[in-house]
Amino acid sequence: MNEVAAQYEAYPYPERDPADERKRLITGSPSHPLEIDHFVFGGMRDWAQPLRALVAGGGTGDALIQMAAVLTSAGRPYEITYLDLSQASRKVAEARAEVRGLKGIKFVTGSLLDAPELGQFDYIDCCGVLHHLPDPQEGFDALGRALAPTGGMGLMVYAPYGRSGVYPLQEAFGALTAGLDPKARLAMARAIYSRLPGGHPFRRNPHLSDHEQSDAGFYDLLLHSQDRPFLIGEVISSLDAAGLTYAGSPQAGLYDLAAMLPEGVGTHEMLDLRQQMTLAEKLNGTIRTHVLYAKPEGAKVVVAGKDPLSVPHLKGVSGADIASQVEKHGRLTITQNGEKQVVAVVREVAPFLRQVDGRRSLKDIASAAKIDVFGFSSLWRPVERVLTGAGILVYSRLLT
Repeated sequence: MNEVAAQYEAYPYPERDPADERKRLITGSPSHPLEIDHFVFGGMRDWAQPLRALVAGGGTGDALIQMAAVLTSAGRPYEITYLDLSQASRKVAEARAEVRGLKGIKFVTGSLLDAPELGQFDYIDCCGVLHHLPDPQEGFDALGRALAPTGGMGLMVYAPYGRSGVYPLQEAFGALTAGLDPKARLAMARAIYSRLPGGHPFRRNPHLSDHEQSDAGFYDLLLHSQDRPFLIGEVISSLDAAGLTYAGSPQAGLYDLAAMLPEGVGTHEMLDLRQQMTLAEKLNGTIRTHVLYAKPEGAKVVVAGKDPLSVPHLKGVSGADIASQVEKHGRLTITQNGEKQVVAVVREVAPFLRQVDGRRSLKDIASAAKIDVFGFSSLWRPVERVLTGAGILVYSRLLT
């Protein structure tokens, strides 16, 4: 058994207790069905049709449980295949699904490189896996071949700048604990870690906390034997090489170069999107993971929200709360990666935000406000851009 396989048998990641499924649902990006609809299907998917999905490198089941639980609650049909090399991780995922009584799930033990042998999927989730492969491009290529022509994929890979201090420690701990079994490696690394100076870049990095959450978190962050971070431009290049196209990100605001430049500086307009995003990542310096969506090369990428029948949803906040903020202050405070940004918003959009409930369409909201479509659009689009860039607003007809 190689080191990576041994790690996940000893410390399934992320550490989860199946009994907790009785009291909470862990949600996030990528792969929430609302978000999938927004980035892959332009917010207009026909959810009466079953979603055939693959969770490639499913770990202890976060993406699997999120998708299955949300779709089950919405009364939507699905078939989800879970694929992972770790038997220990699979057992946790199976137990979580059993606690929730989730059906329509097929569990497979194996490598994500074998994904094309399982058929073609409308949607593929691959969160936190590709950067751990000996050759990540082989993973991108395999997943691309397993994707249906009209489907899409949600990815998360590690980024270098927000993980400052991680890689020197991985190298040092790897050398000092070589030959030990996983439990002995963890004990040794924890003892060394306790002696690190306060000025170490890792100690000063406020964006990392896995090592404080659990043994599995410490091991995955600081003892992983195979961990290669990507710049955003490198991720997009890997997608291109696999016959895939970047389709957007719920954290697009982090890559908005124009927002980081002084007013009147327009040199960014001479750069393509990949170049702009790469420069923005360097200027931001806090991005620890890249979360993005992709579609097959040549597939139509529909921009969500352009159709008047599009249905907006707010994630993690209520329309009433945001509307109150806008009414009182004429601005919104957006937090991403622990950094706050204050954005001016015209007070006239407050009644629109108050109407957002995941069931009313843009047309319904405009009608309720007694405003024509052009007037509505001129007010709505600027706040839409801010909220979608922060991953707060998505479009989906899942609940209609």
